[in-house]
Amino acid sequence: METVEDLVKKARDAQQKVKNYTQSQIDEVCLSVAWQMYNDENVDRLSRMAVEETKYGNYESKVIKHKRKIGGVIQDVMGAVSVGLIEKNEDTGISKYAKPVGVVCAILPATNPTATAGSNVVAVLKGRNAVIFRPSSRAANCSKLAIEFMRAGLRKVGAPEDLVQCAEDMDITATNLLMQKCDVIVATGGAPMVRAAYSSGTPSYGVGAGNAVAVVAEDAPVAQAASMVTSSKIFDNATSCSSENSLLIHISVYQSMLQALKDNGGHLCSPEERTKLQNTLWKANAKGKISINPDIVAQNAKTIAGMAEINVHENTVMLLVEGTLPADLDIFSQEKLSPVLTLYPYEDFEKALEMYSRIARRCGYGHSVGIHTFKDEYIRRMGEILETSRVTVRQPMAAANGGHALNRMPSTTTLGCGTWGRNSTTENINYKHFLNITWVNEPVSARDFSEEKLWGEFWKKYGK
Repeated sequence: METVEDLVKKARDAQQKVKNYTQSQIDEVCLSVAWQMYNDENVDRLSRMAVEETKYGNYESKVIKHKRKIGGVIQDVMGAVSVGLIEKNEDTGISKYAKPVGVVCAILPATNPTATAGSNVVAVLKGRNAVIFRPSSRAANCSKLAIEFMRAGLRKVGAPEDLVQCAEDMDITATNLLMQKCDVIVATGGAPMVRAAYSSGTPSYGVGAGNAVAVVAEDAPVAQAASMVTSSKIFDNATSCSSENSLLIHISVYQSMLQALKDNGGHLCSPEERTKLQNTLWKANAKGKISINPDIVAQNAKTIAGMAEINVHENTVMLLVEGTLPADLDIFSQEKLSPVLTLYPYEDFEKALEMYSRIARRCGYGHSVGIHTFKDEYIRRMGEILETSRVTVRQPMAAANGGHALNRMPSTTTLGCGTWGRNSTTENINYKHFLNITWVNEPVSARDFSEEKLWGEFWKKYGK
């Protein structure tokens, strides 16, 4: 308790020192801290250390992730107004003024322990807030180093170092207390931690479970789609919650898509190999419940194939499995946290949407869906009826869902999944989520009120 109280007190003292910073001053802080998480020397150290410590993912992807995420977030916030008057509407008489939320508790995942911290810190500091990071125990050292780099960035521009702190070696009890003492929580991690954040009594932004599904329509550019899916699926050994786990492929392009995936380094498992792989990916836990085998999480395809005693070509980067129907009852339709991709054929677009919905309701409800098509009616239909927070069109989902150079989604590593995923928002968590807004309303011309205009047509149809 003393540790928690001390961290929170330091954070509040530091935040008070910057609450009156000008926009220029706080932007300078963001640039300085972001540079510490973006420059080549620091990114090299953090990426190597993250892989060595967690045994998740790979160095090359983590470097790209740092560059993409921190670069994207700082590009998003530069030029954005987060201090003082941020909006004024003369017609309504409404003006909006931005204020800090205070002290943010940020829970970090082991699968992405340094780039998530870098993405979070820019968004939090943009609102003149302080942040206390709680690293995963599996990634404590690399996250701590990231935070030391951030504090160096604060020192460089004369800002209080305690705007960014690390909650080290915290057990569950202390973590729960920390969440209660802070003003806002952003929880990027497993479902138990997200549930704890929401039940803490503190306003929270959490993430839902991932299980991204992509549809390959009959008009899809097959070679491009296969290349995008492969790059997304194997990126950082599929640590991303946006990594495609299943493809729903129109029967007219099923074989050509399968061949294109093979050409991109995919190994198609035989029925016997599928059984071996299933027994390797899922194991009974201590309570006898079948769950993902932690030993396969974020490992490369050849390592997993070796564990399953499946012989693959040395150039194999992904394992392909043909799914069984109904898809939602096939264990391979679930999130696999590994470069294993499941393929399902479909005959009719509406059937594909139904198949996706059934898969998502079992795992990944509200997160995202992708589609490779040029048909506007398909894209519009998905946006209209699917209970999902994101529809990603002709893009690699691991990159695009959280913001990418080829789209304008807010850059983030924290993806809300709405009430479908038991989250408070469907948005990509960004700096706007760490602002309190004061609404100033001034008198304007009174609106005309007429019962006849409002209910006239209704009365004619239904009576009074």
